[in-house]
Formats: sequence, C-alpha cells, structure tokens
Amino acid sequence: MVKPLPRLKLEGFNNLTKSLSFNIYDVCYAVTAKQRQRYIEYIDEAYNAQRLTQILTKVAKDIGANILSVARQDYDPQGASVTILISEEPVIDRSDVGREMVAGAVREHPEDASVVAHLDKSHITVHTYPESHPFNGISTFRADIDVATCGVISPLKALNFLIDSFESDIVIMDYRVRGATRDVRGKKHYIDHRINSIQDFLSKPITKRYECYDVNVYQENLFHTKMHLKEFDLDNYLFESSKTDLSQSARQKIEGLMRREIAELFHGRNLD
Repeated sequence: MVKPLPRLKLEGFNNLTKSLSFNIYDVCYAVTAKQRQRYIEYIDEAYNAQRLTQILTKVAKDIGANILSVARQDYDPQGASVTILISEEPVIDRSDVGREMVAGAVREHPEDASVVAHLDKSHITVHTYPESHPFNGISTFRADIDVATCGVISPLKALNFLIDSFESDIVIMDYRVRGATRDVRGKKHYIDHRINSIQDFLSKPITKRYECYDVNVYQENLFHTKMHLKEFDLDNYLFESSKTDLSQSARQKIEGLMRREIAELFHGRNLD
C-alpha cells in the first residue's frame, strides 16, 4: 500500500505524474517448428486485445481510476495493443447528470461524457511482442506495460496484479514521479508519498518466488527493480514437451540455452 505523506493543502489540484513501466518476459523452448508456431498462436489467443482490455480494466479499478476511452488492436501476424485513457475524477454522463460511473467501468460512448473538475493526462497501455527464434528453438513473449497517473491515485496499487496476470519469468520495472505541485503557501512538492523501493509494494508470495535487484536514484524520484524467478525447472520452460521426452545431452543443451537467454534478457546485454 502506498504510504502517503501528511495531507497537503494544495493550491489547485495535484498534478504530479506517477509512471510505472514494465517489461515482462515469458521464455520457453519449443522443440519443433510446428511447436514454435503453436506457441505463437497460444500467446496470441491467451493475450489477445480483448483479454488485455480485461486486465487493464481491472488495473483501472484497482488504482481507483475512471475509464474515459479504450482503443485496442490485434496485429497480423502476431501481437496486440491496448490503450486506455483514465481520469482520477468521476465521469458524468450528460444524458444523466445525477449518475456517476463506477471506477474501472468501460464507457461505450466516451464522447458523450464529461469529467468533473479536470481531465487527468493519464493512461494505461500494453503492447505484446511474441516471437520465436527460427533456429535454436527459443520462443519469447514480451509485454510492455505503462501505467501513468496524475493526482493522488497511484499505479503502484496495480503492481502485484499485473505481475500475476502474465507468465512472468523476468520482470523489469521503472517507477518515476515527475513534476511539482504547490501547497497553499506556494512551496513546491515533488512527491506525495513515501517510497524506498518498488520492492516495498510487492506481495510476500511474489518476493518469495523472485530474486530482486534495485537501482534507485532517490534525488530524482526514480526507482528501478529487476526480478527473475529463483527456481529453474526445465519442465516449466518446455512447450508441449517434458524433460523425460529428451535425452540427457539434449536436456543439458536446452537448459544451457534457456539459462543464457534468461541471463541476457535480465541483464540487457549479450553474454559472449
């Protein structure tokens, strides 16, 4: 839970921008070309634009935001994108001024709505990148997710749900608070909650499963955390096969390839 600083009496509204960005990787090994193709098809079905919209709608609800509009697209040959514009303020239907939308609800005709007070320049986006190596059998699925909010709502509330919503072998996260908001005395405030690390907001089951590393720049309100699964079981990385189907030498070769792939993605560089 985000721990707020003592309540600030502001001159105007809170216009601090809080941005949480993810790179989430799922890595697997598909032995045959047909299995590699089926892996791409599986990912495209499991994380199509409709499913991604459901995930992001739950994110909006969790952080207490109101949905203004949704744009989504499935791509050929693979991948999908969803963008949701959100507001901290309640959305009012012009045709029924007395009725407010509940947080996280999707409006069919957002052009028929207005927002009380102001529209926050806030959004939630996801883009997916499934791919399969044509020669060595490694297949990967990357999801890039951004949750940007203005005001008192915080994207950190959606942290655990997003990690659990994807098959996350590696998670790389950046959180930053930008801008300044003024109190009634004119003093500028550059952050409105306490944070030492993104890890402070991870659930205990997640921290038990993942090895976590931080690179934080406190004076810039910039926080960076990398995570990878602690346990390595080859069966968890084989698509439509198990290690009992493989010879001892094949198992060792594939395990070496998978460990190298995970290490390179985690560190962001090739290991030569």
